[in-house]
Amino acid sequence: MKKLIYISAILFYLIGFTNCNSVLDLEPLDRIQGEDLFSDPEGVRLYMANLYAQLPTEDFTFFRNGFNINSGDPNNGGFVAAMLTDEAVHSEFGDFMRNEDFGWWEPAYSLIRDVNLLFDYIPQLNVTEEDKAMLLGEASFIRGYAYFGLAKRYGGVSLITATQSYDGDIDALKVPRSTEKETWDFVMAELSTAAENLPEIWPGGERRATKWAALALQARAALHAASIAKFADKAPFSGDAAEQQLIGLQPNQANDYYQIVIDAAEEIINNSPHGLFRPDPSSPADAAENIRLMFQDPNIALEEAIFIKGYALPGTDRGHNYDIWFQPAQLANGWPHPGRMNPTLDLIDVYETYDNPGEIVPVVTRADGVTDNYNGFSESTDYLHFSDPLELFANRDARFHATVVAPTSEWKDREIIIQAGYVKPDGNAVIRTKDQIQVNGQMYYTYGAPSTTQYSGFDGFGGNNTRTGFSFKKFLNQNTPVTPGWNQSTTDFMDMRYAEVLLNYAEAVVESNLGDVALATKGLNDIRRRAGHTVEVPLTLRNVMRERRVELAFENKRYWDLIRRREYEEAFNNRRIHSLFPLLDLRMDVPQYIFVRSYTPNLEQRNFDPKFYYRPIPGISGNGLVQNPQY
Repeated sequence: MKKLIYISAILFYLIGFTNCNSVLDLEPLDRIQGEDLFSDPEGVRLYMANLYAQLPTEDFTFFRNGFNINSGDPNNGGFVAAMLTDEAVHSEFGDFMRNEDFGWWEPAYSLIRDVNLLFDYIPQLNVTEEDKAMLLGEASFIRGYAYFGLAKRYGGVSLITATQSYDGDIDALKVPRSTEKETWDFVMAELSTAAENLPEIWPGGERRATKWAALALQARAALHAASIAKFADKAPFSGDAAEQQLIGLQPNQANDYYQIVIDAAEEIINNSPHGLFRPDPSSPADAAENIRLMFQDPNIALEEAIFIKGYALPGTDRGHNYDIWFQPAQLANGWPHPGRMNPTLDLIDVYETYDNPGEIVPVVTRADGVTDNYNGFSESTDYLHFSDPLELFANRDARFHATVVAPTSEWKDREIIIQAGYVKPDGNAVIRTKDQIQVNGQMYYTYGAPSTTQYSGFDGFGGNNTRTGFSFKKFLNQNTPVTPGWNQSTTDFMDMRYAEVLLNYAEAVVESNLGDVALATKGLNDIRRRAGHTVEVPLTLRNVMRERRVELAFENKRYWDLIRRREYEEAFNNRRIHSLFPLLDLRMDVPQYIFVRSYTPNLEQRNFDPKFYYRPIPGISGNGLVQNPQY
């Protein structure tokens, strides 16, 4: 029986649907013979491009409602994974975890169906054995990536490794869930096969998976599995899924996965052409600009970029929306929904200062040094005063300056005004209320300027202004104004990069006591040196995890780090997120700025429900799969 490729992408996997009969009854609108497609090199190329496009890449089109959110009108509010962590809050929305967040089930099995069909045809292709091996490597990379995306969400899943044909027996299409360990082991095996068969570089320089991408992905996936195993006792589960080992790993399995991380990372560190982009800056300012440029255009940093997802053209299903969602409100250029990404004070505090290497030094705003009072402005408190608000942040890590727009900093040749209010000459403060006052013939405004187009902070108008005191610039293009329309951004995304490999390696070495301590220590300090640090720090878990937070901020790693290390529940137990309120103190002869540490306004305490360590499996009434606990 000849297999058909259905261009209409009707899913043939029963497990993806609640009502499977209706799907099986549908006739595809377009069909071509697989032999015809795969006999043409151009057909193979197009088919591979379609597979890559379906990968669960957590990039600029990854939002809480799924992947590849860049259709004609992807108005999801710009809500990304960072806003469910302590990295950022949304300027308007304040909800927390939902059952439907970040699921990936039906599209996953659609991709798996498509790649399994490629596996079927590789032996029949009229190409060289070398080309077949490389296609086998690519197919294994894509399938391994797909099952990694499933495993970290659902635990053990149905492992479907061959195309399925419907012959009238629906039950024959039902594949039960494998254990979580079997699923992770399958991911490891697929990525090992990929690494063994993929080239180190494609002859034409194409953006396709390489040996190094397969190893980088394997290190990432193995670290996830190792963490779940090591910290299993922090989040015990009960119920059918747990009893059948469909979710969960055992602590004694952790080091097997840590060893995979170590082996994969060492191969990249010791033998690949990859390294850190501009690893020896002349100053912290130079470091900040180097890092910013790397994310603005990863193509200038090919030594660091191991796997890039490209956005060559603007438009539906091609561009993305980071520039319109996340630019400061002053730079909206007519777009009605800017300023959505608000970095938190909680994150800002984690960026080191250069005079306290290796230490987390919270932003100090008071003469008495108190940093844990979030009760708002008090007339009796002796606040530190600044004629230039940037003085408060001048000595912070270069990655802060490459990532965050601070009050009165310059971005796109504009001073970004972020002000929460002022203190009147009589000592009374006006905060987060639109007002104005004349003092000594000078007019002052609560938000630093009279018009909503002239400032970027704290005004609730349209949900367009930061409510944390900080705006965002990582990944954003400094060179071009915002194009006020959907899917107009074309910045490419580094899905895998060398710094992450070094951090994965360092964490695996620390947690397992395996691997090369000296090599891990060097990698950790190489990352710090690239950020302008001149003092080395020892290899400790605390140092590794702090570096991870600042180096990988907003790259969709923090959410999964809290998941895999089973730290979400302790990090979000009646958790309040924090802001920094810049206020203009008009009590002074020459007004100066003070800063008030405060709870983020209009944001309730957050509590993590442990059930969210796994996502709910959809369609169980039709597919017969065992559901994850508490759903």
